[in-house]
Amino acid sequence: MMLTLRCARRTRVFLSPPPSSTVNLFSTAVSERHPISPAYPFAVSAKTTAGKGSISEVHHSNLVSYFRDWFMSRRNPLFDRIFEVLRTQEGSSADSALSDLNLSLTESLVLDVLNYEKRDILCCLKFFDWAGRQPGFYHTRATFNSIFRMISKAKLMNLMVDLLQNFMKQGFDKAMYYNTLVIGYAVAGKSETALGVFGKMRFQGLDLDALAYHVLMDSLVEEKCFEFVECVARQIRLRGFQNHVTHSIIIKSLCEQNELERGEEYLRRLLEGNGAELNGVAMAIFVGALCKNRQFKRASLLIDEFQKLGLNLMENVYGVWIKELVKAGKLDHALEFLKEKQGVDGYVPDIFRCNTLIHRLLRENRLEEVYDLLVDMKERDLMPNNGTMNAVLCFLCKAGLPDIAMELYNSRVEFGLSVNFMAYNYLINSLLGEVSANETYQILRDSIEHGYIPGGKTFSIIADALNREGKLDELKELVLFILDHNIVPNTYVCNKFISAMCSVGRVEEGYLLHDLLNRMNKVSRRSGYSSLISGFNQSNRGDIAARLLIEMQESGHSPSRKLFSEVISCLCNMDNGENQFWGLFEIQLAGNWLSTPRIFHVFIEGAGFAGKPELALQVYELMKRNGLVPNFTSDILLLRSYLKNHRTAHVLQLFCDLCKRWQDSKIWRIMVVGLCRVKEPEYASKIMQNMKVNKLTPSSQCYEELIKLYCDLGQYPKAVDLLNDMISIGRPVSSFIGNVFLLHALKTKKLYDAWVSSSLKQDLTPACWMLGHLVGIFSGCVPGRFGYMYYEALAQKCFPVDIYTNNMLLRRLSMDGIDHACNFFNRICDKGYEPNRWTYDIIVHGLAKSGRNAEARTWMEDMLRKGYGPTEGTQKVI
Repeated sequence: MMLTLRCARRTRVFLSPPPSSTVNLFSTAVSERHPISPAYPFAVSAKTTAGKGSISEVHHSNLVSYFRDWFMSRRNPLFDRIFEVLRTQEGSSADSALSDLNLSLTESLVLDVLNYEKRDILCCLKFFDWAGRQPGFYHTRATFNSIFRMISKAKLMNLMVDLLQNFMKQGFDKAMYYNTLVIGYAVAGKSETALGVFGKMRFQGLDLDALAYHVLMDSLVEEKCFEFVECVARQIRLRGFQNHVTHSIIIKSLCEQNELERGEEYLRRLLEGNGAELNGVAMAIFVGALCKNRQFKRASLLIDEFQKLGLNLMENVYGVWIKELVKAGKLDHALEFLKEKQGVDGYVPDIFRCNTLIHRLLRENRLEEVYDLLVDMKERDLMPNNGTMNAVLCFLCKAGLPDIAMELYNSRVEFGLSVNFMAYNYLINSLLGEVSANETYQILRDSIEHGYIPGGKTFSIIADALNREGKLDELKELVLFILDHNIVPNTYVCNKFISAMCSVGRVEEGYLLHDLLNRMNKVSRRSGYSSLISGFNQSNRGDIAARLLIEMQESGHSPSRKLFSEVISCLCNMDNGENQFWGLFEIQLAGNWLSTPRIFHVFIEGAGFAGKPELALQVYELMKRNGLVPNFTSDILLLRSYLKNHRTAHVLQLFCDLCKRWQDSKIWRIMVVGLCRVKEPEYASKIMQNMKVNKLTPSSQCYEELIKLYCDLGQYPKAVDLLNDMISIGRPVSSFIGNVFLLHALKTKKLYDAWVSSSLKQDLTPACWMLGHLVGIFSGCVPGRFGYMYYEALAQKCFPVDIYTNNMLLRRLSMDGIDHACNFFNRICDKGYEPNRWTYDIIVHGLAKSGRNAEARTWMEDMLRKGYGPTEGTQKVI
């Protein structure tokens, strides 16, 4: 059964087009009615598919060949050889190689060569120069006009002036000389200079030819010198040079002046007689002007009227009408009009109009119509140009076939593709999820070297990918590459680099870039400062960390309390630590970045974090001496400073004092949690009992921390009793408590034994009993084979399930067979949970342990792309 393009990203299978482009090419039913034609490599059946999510080798090759053959149809072997010589050789060597080609130089040949690779200005100039020096050939005004227009389009005006000055030194016929000068200056946008040369000619009794007159007249319209346009038009008429070009330029002039009524009158005058004076270009210019003035209805009526006259002039008009409809966002009207004219008049739009349609369709994600149009263009033998080839690359990327686009991109030299900005962006963004970040980074480099600077978002995406894959040297190279090309660095990319370097201990490299940003007057982000400060803290360079902290505040960023504490801790552990501590304290008081009470609080907390509770007490006392009354926060921070540093005797005394000053249950909760974290379960338990005596209810966190400590110490009976007590006072079982019990159930059967023992001594609450049953199954004490559905349902009855619970279930299922775990992994994702490092690690570890190393590596690659690394135990197994 044929699959639609909408599924291409997943299936990598492309639909076969039926012979007629008018049929919906993405209809499964239609595809089944038509035999698969070898002319279209898009034909794929279920038999050609190597597997779900992949394209067969044969189909992949056919699809690449389909587009490559079309692209190669534009190549001319002789012209390719000419440009190969121009690109690879210089001076006399190039002259000799071109002469060996035995070219029969004519105006037509020179124009064709110049138009063949008009983007390569340097090579075109070299060929133009060589052709002008060949015996028997003289450049004409047409060849000069062509090279001038190329230079003008590239905005190389200085080069244009140099070329004209060199031309003035050569001994041409005077009339030819002046005609060429006028054309050159007119094309270069220097109409005043061109008029000056024209005046000089007339003074010497010379005159312009028809081509030069029309180029001059057109340039005057472009530069809005309308007062001179009629004068030049009069001269053209007097000399008998008036033709369809003259009429087109006059219509253009009237339209530029918004004289649409006069423009229509002039157009209708050209219809008088048999309409021989009228031409399609003039009509197209006028229709375009009406559309730009939002007069689409008037333009449509005019097209219908002129079409009924039976004049064979409508091709240019149709093209402009389609272009203007697309520009105005009337895409459906443009497609309907094109289909109608193709069916009735056999109209074939030029390649530029097709490209305009394709790009707009791509922007609106209408891939079916893009596909139809591309197939139709190839069937009608329309020669693809650079815009078409870039559009195909964009189309393949959006259709979920970036590997095909990448093969064509790698062959771009073969068919002369110059990749544009849009195609580069599509390639980079679509390849990030398909190939390694290295390949995408190489495309980014190519784009910059060709003058296309992607937006900041693109740099950010690639920086993220390189960082995620651990390609830190490549990330560094990306930043240096940006700087080498004088691109103002994206602060996100720079901060990503700084953070990545600090995370692996290469903090000096991160600091060098930070210093460079400072010299460029670019302020690092808050995250960049935080990474650098943390990095120097870990390197025991508290002096640099403190200096960066102050710089961070001066830049308008607010450091977190944790970051402040880390810096203070690092300073305290240096030589003369206390002096460094008080030095930073004074700077903070003088800086006015924080309120005075908050500064004292930060340094009380920081001293406690540094293991210096006495220093915290000094700050607390200094606060009093400075006339500041310690508040509840001050007392809590001091209490935590002593708690954190195992000063139990001081803590108990301070606790008693604070209970007298503050009637707040938070003090009791902080004591219980703090004592648990310093592994003092007896004191924590007594505090909880005293809370009940004082008619205070312990918080869920108090129960969580004490239960976890009992479990960590192997005191499972106390953990079960405390759980039962918690449930009996109305506290629900939290995810945290449930996960702690499941984790220990995986480690030992002693937990279930304690549950059984407790149930014999006392009546367990139903919730406690049910959780005990789950622990028994998890630890293998309850016999039987249980599927993931049963585990999941039972866990959901006991407590709220989260990703950590799912990880426990995953680990348990992997013990019964890794395939069960893989199925449950998919179920986790389907239910909306985001797998974390441990989720992936369980699968990778289980596959490797089962000897399925290839699958384990595939999973690990996906894990690395998500930014997670395997645990040490899993690395050993792999």
